[in-house]
Amino acid sequence: MIEIERKFLVKSNDFKTEAFKQTKIIQGFLNTDKERTVRVRLKGDEGFLTVKGKSTKNGLERFEWEKPIDKTDAEALLKLCEEGVIDKIRYEIKMNQHTFEVDEFFGANEGLIVAEIELSYPTEVISKPLWLGEEVTGEVKYYNSQLSKKPFKTWNT
Repeated sequence: MIEIERKFLVKSNDFKTEAFKQTKIIQGFLNTDKERTVRVRLKGDEGFLTVKGKSTKNGLERFEWEKPIDKTDAEALLKLCEEGVIDKIRYEIKMNQHTFEVDEFFGANEGLIVAEIELSYPTEVISKPLWLGEEVTGEVKYYNSQLSKKPFKTWNT
C-alpha cells in the first residue's frame, strides 16, 4: 500500500484540548537503511511490525506494509532493535474528513511535537488548525527512524 502523508511542526499545545484519543507509543527499528525501514511498535497494548519503503523525492509518498503482532512478540523484538527507542504520546484530532496524528516526543526527543496527516492523493487540500506550524514533509531528520539515530535534543550540538 502506498502511504501519502504530510508532516508539520506544532507551534502550541492547543491541540491537546481538541484530541479525541491519546495513546502511548514505544517503537524501535530493526533496520534503518535508507531504502527501507523495519519498525516494531507497541501502541498501547497492541504490537505492530511495519516495513516502509523509500520516500518519493517530495517526501509525500512511500510504500508501507503493517501487520498486527502479539504484544509479547513486539516486546521481544524491541529488545533486538537498533539503539535509540522512540517514546511518544500520539494524539488524534479530527479536522473535517481528516485525522491529524500529533506525536509529542519524550526522552532524547523531548521538546519535539510533530503532526502528520494522511491524504487520499498528493494534491488534496486540507484545513490547517491554528496550532499547526511549519511544514516539514520530506525532511528526513523528522522521520522517526532518523530521530532514533540523531535525537532532537542533539540537533544544536
